[in-house]
Amino acid sequence: MSNCIISPSILSANFAKLGEEVDNVIAAGADWVHFDVMDNHYVPNLTIGPMVCQALRTHGVTAPIDVHLMVEPVDRIVPDFAEAGASIISFHPEASRHVHRTIQLIRSHGCQAGLVLNPATPVDLLDWVLEDLDLVLLMSVNPGFGGQTFIPATLDKLRTVRAMIDTLGKPVRLEVDGGVKPDNIGAIAAAGADAFVAGSAIFNAPDYAAVIAQMRANVAAVRG
Repeated sequence: MSNCIISPSILSANFAKLGEEVDNVIAAGADWVHFDVMDNHYVPNLTIGPMVCQALRTHGVTAPIDVHLMVEPVDRIVPDFAEAGASIISFHPEASRHVHRTIQLIRSHGCQAGLVLNPATPVDLLDWVLEDLDLVLLMSVNPGFGGQTFIPATLDKLRTVRAMIDTLGKPVRLEVDGGVKPDNIGAIAAAGADAFVAGSAIFNAPDYAAVIAQMRANVAAVRG
């Protein structure tokens, strides 16, 4: 597994030219494309659906599409995103009646499965499903809006989940989403994350490649 996955969140991109924005950020060195899917129900915002995912695939985007579902109920929309070209689908346990069943549903449609823990969601839930997951996403802000500030307590939570993954001994990605920037990504990586979602830090910068390169350098500095 690569040590450092950079997954820019298109929530912060210019939607008037989304295909071009995604092409540019991939050319600048991004690994994945992160989709923040919000339903104005589970979270107080409304963003994008499967049509946008399908449009980017039709446009020619081949990079993994990392779909973060902030929707409730979640099972209804999973097949639509899988069919639209999602690579990884992550969801919140609070949005599913049966967490293990939702994980099975995602996998049955050929996608990797991820579980998302909000800042106040306890990690104990992972005791029962971690071995069935490909990714754990820790929210370092409360979901619903871009541009929020990183919550420092996430670092301790990262260390806890990293220890759980290492004990399991399976290649489960540990991703962080919320307020990730070049100046804090080193500390986040040192706490155990290996995949990083960044929205405004990348898309609001004049030079995407420079920001991504700086992020990688700051991760490498703490990894030795």
